[in-house]
Amino acid sequence: MRVCLCWVYGSSVDVDYPGFGTIVIDGKRFDHDVVVEADRVRRRKKRPSKAYRIRYGHTPLSPDEEIPWSAPQLVVGTGASGQLPIMPEVWESAKVRGVDLVALPTSEACELLRSIDAGEAYAILHVTC
Repeated sequence: MRVCLCWVYGSSVDVDYPGFGTIVIDGKRFDHDVVVEADRVRRRKKRPSKAYRIRYGHTPLSPDEEIPWSAPQLVVGTGASGQLPIMPEVWESAKVRGVDLVALPTSEACELLRSIDAGEAYAILHVTC
């Protein structure tokens, strides 16, 4: 599925989520989770969340990570099967900040991102499970 993510500055990011383990952004293939914020894409740094892995059975999205909170909406792609755990503290932080947090399997998250206006949402996209 091809998705155009239109962000601030009028730039766009072309996203293709062919399935488990891979995401293609602007023609560049990533085999790891990514964070899309404004007009840049960076690797999701999961190390701060690894301490919670035993509790969740998987490295969750935790408040210890660098989460892009500066857009009105944060879309989290929870993987091919939707199994990325999101810690309750992340949901609470979104609420306190007034950010609408939406969590969907990554393919559905990409579909949602297609309909969002420029600068209205940033994303964290999990590429596996």
